[in-house]
Amino acid sequence: MSQVNTPEQSDLSREETIKAMTEVMKNVPIAILTVITDEGHLQAHPMTTRQAEFDGDVWFLGGKDTKQVRCMAARPQVNVTYADHGKGAYVSISGEAQLVEDRAKLEELWNDAYQAYFPGGIDDPSIQLVKIEAQGGEYWGSDGKIKNLFAQARAAVTGKPASDLGTNETVEF
Repeated sequence: MSQVNTPEQSDLSREETIKAMTEVMKNVPIAILTVITDEGHLQAHPMTTRQAEFDGDVWFLGGKDTKQVRCMAARPQVNVTYADHGKGAYVSISGEAQLVEDRAKLEELWNDAYQAYFPGGIDDPSIQLVKIEAQGGEYWGSDGKIKNLFAQARAAVTGKPASDLGTNETVEF
């Protein structure tokens, strides 16, 4: 995995960037998973996330009979986004979806809240584990809303682009 920085970005290490991404992922209960439809369109779906640590893989539980799972089976390129608006932190992960059958992983991820989607519980035959193998990711973090508002206001008054609006890091897996 390598890290790519542009002049506008901070200089977080690769490990610090992944740690920051993990923190956002742990604190955001709903991620947005975007798939490519049969017509070639992008379609986004909210997905419950239970990401404890991010090691390059993101896991979800989906329904075998859902459009999103069918789309991932046919076109595995996906994107997953997390937004923690309160902290001004955002993560985007592009990767490849894999449909997996793994009872141990299912038991690790299972939470009784999934009962609402899978009435048969953990043994519901319609459960499909979805593993997103990250190919790249991006993290955005701000130092706070007030600081950003002042920077934006200063830019509007001076006519100069806002600078120092936070951190932006890109990693490849």
